[in-house]
Amino acid sequence: MGHWLTAARGQQDAGVLTRFDPVYWTVNFPRPMMAAVTTTAADALRVDAVFYRRDDLAGLIWESEDRHDHPLLRYETARDYRRCRLSFRWRSAGVLALDAVNGPVLTIEGRDADGNARAWYVRLWNYATGTPQDARVAIDFASVDGGFLLPGERDPVWAGDVERMFVSLVAPGYDAAGGALPAPVEAWVEVSEIACTGAGAVIAIGDVVLPEHDVRIASGYDDSYHLTPARLLRNALQLGYRGAIVHYVGMSHYFRLRGGVVEGALNVACAAWHRDFAARAKVLGYDLIWSLSYELFDAHCPAGWKQRAADGSPALTGWVPPSTLLSPSNVAAMAYLHGVARAFVAIGQAAGLAPHFQIGEPWWWVTPEGARPCIYDDSAVAAFAPVAVPSVRATLDAAQRATLDRAGAALAASTAALAAAVKAAAPGCTTYLLTYLPTVLDAAAPEAKRMNMPLGWAAPAFDVLQLEDYDWVTEGDTASSARGAAAATLRLGYPAGAQDYLSGFVLRPEQRGQWRAIVAAAGAAQARGVPRVYLWALPQVLRDGLVYWQEEGAVEAFDDVMFPLALGREAEVTPTFSTGVTTSAGGRETRSVAWAEARTRYDVGPGVRSEADVATLLAFFRARMGAARGFRLRDPFDWRGVGEAIGTGDGATRTFALVRRYGQAVRRITRPVSGSVRVAVGGTATGAFTLAPGGVVTLDAAPAKGTAVTASFDFDVPVRFAEDQLSVTRATHLAGAAPSVPLIEVREA
Repeated sequence: MGHWLTAARGQQDAGVLTRFDPVYWTVNFPRPMMAAVTTTAADALRVDAVFYRRDDLAGLIWESEDRHDHPLLRYETARDYRRCRLSFRWRSAGVLALDAVNGPVLTIEGRDADGNARAWYVRLWNYATGTPQDARVAIDFASVDGGFLLPGERDPVWAGDVERMFVSLVAPGYDAAGGALPAPVEAWVEVSEIACTGAGAVIAIGDVVLPEHDVRIASGYDDSYHLTPARLLRNALQLGYRGAIVHYVGMSHYFRLRGGVVEGALNVACAAWHRDFAARAKVLGYDLIWSLSYELFDAHCPAGWKQRAADGSPALTGWVPPSTLLSPSNVAAMAYLHGVARAFVAIGQAAGLAPHFQIGEPWWWVTPEGARPCIYDDSAVAAFAPVAVPSVRATLDAAQRATLDRAGAALAASTAALAAAVKAAAPGCTTYLLTYLPTVLDAAAPEAKRMNMPLGWAAPAFDVLQLEDYDWVTEGDTASSARGAAAATLRLGYPAGAQDYLSGFVLRPEQRGQWRAIVAAAGAAQARGVPRVYLWALPQVLRDGLVYWQEEGAVEAFDDVMFPLALGREAEVTPTFSTGVTTSAGGRETRSVAWAEARTRYDVGPGVRSEADVATLLAFFRARMGAARGFRLRDPFDWRGVGEAIGTGDGATRTFALVRRYGQAVRRITRPVSGSVRVAVGGTATGAFTLAPGGVVTLDAAPAKGTAVTASFDFDVPVRFAEDQLSVTRATHLAGAAPSVPLIEVREA
């Protein structure tokens, strides 16, 4: 598996783009209103919106700098529009008309000819012909004027340094002072026959097409609602992602509202966006796995639907503003989810897609502070009468464990009913259950799985079990990842072939280096037999410039096998360093050390004693493809570490690398002998650890600050053949002369 993080397009392929292409417009708006932009033709776009407040305003936006696409696919930054002429047809309903006060205005933000930041407000009606709801608009940016009434309020626009432009859309009854509209207002705008002419009309755009590879992609509506589906899918397709897309419908943008509280499944903007998304996915050969969680934007969630802790406080996530978790025991909340699920799956079916539905991370919330389970809302208390469980990280008695079992049974019944509701509406639907292992298999709360990984989920409750563990992955805790996948498989009984794995994600741009661990985790899942691996998620892939490729036919760097011949007594072992020595005219030396550790060379020719040995050596050399693949070698002089200091506890760190110490020099041990590793914490032997590939020990619990961690082990040296040719003759052997078989140590860490 290969990957690369790029910040900008270099010499990669580029095409051309006509400015104001419908695919590259975006929308923005304040909560709680909703708007979406879709492309209806090569030269047309449509905005669907729903307004709830008098001061709701949506902006249809064109930006001079592409901040949304992958760096290899972005369009050229071009801020000078003075040689551009834009024309289009405008049709609308449900928004203030072109001729109205507060009607559609093209706001141009940028700098004037002196470099001062400013904005101009171009009333579209001043450049329109036709009716206020159906007109043709033509703007020449070399001579356009802002101002409401022309020529009296003329404000000449200098379009030589534009950051962005946006068209403002408001509902009838607009009032900047705010207040709720009497009823939600649904609206639409169609901008068609879009044309840009002039010498500045065409700009460059990245047109890289990566080969199809073996990793799939996940995405989320809450992160991409402002983009056109065509733009989002272009990125996925040209970055090589194929197969199914796991599409999380989100928790904050899909619902309808009445009086500030959710009242139904999908608002008009969300429905329009997803119809376009599904239709385009079908054309491009994608399947969609509709992902719905038990999470909902807290500000609009009915109070009775929320999970609650024993003190009545609602389950709130750490997002700002927060979301909340719906109680699996609340009949109204679950009926709502059933309706949402059916609506999304129906959109996919209408587009000709096979039905796929994922229940995403359903759980009883555990508060970050105090690990208090949120199983005490009124519906939960009525359903399974929970006893007091102050913390799931405390030692629990039988009654408390039974409470968690009943909570788990309620969760399992809820997810089963949701899956059944979808299957009833879409026969043949493939169902998926996504569980987040670091939470449900928290080592500090071993009983939490009773409520959050209930046995009612065991195969064949769902068609596919999907696992996610990004906290472990980004922390480098590969041992917990491996242990968690094994525990989930054992508990729920889904074989690797009936599992998917979601690898990622990177929360903040400054953490983009975590992609290395994420890509490695995807490879580890494939290695354990998981057939479908997804990166979570596309918005972060685009933001961070991740380029992934499948190394088809690539040579494996290392074969975990031993050199097949015993070393003779005359085998040569030669530790080497790389030291540069500069001698001045006066004889004074300056020495620079290029390597922190020695790199050992071996000549194992003296171990070749017979024709059978020669045959074994030649076969082994061919299997390693000469110097291409590494292997293990037992150094006859240095193969054991005893009581080696591998770290000191700080109260948080659990992972320590095996090392061999030679005075002040330290050598990383990456190939310990299986079963030979013994670990001691504070001088006391412990078996509470996991050994990961690369000679990395992960303790079950972090040692206290200042506590010494030591290890004893046998080890092999990773080596390769030093040359791509090997010369052995029968005459040499019969004469009793050992051939030269040079090997060189491979530096793995």
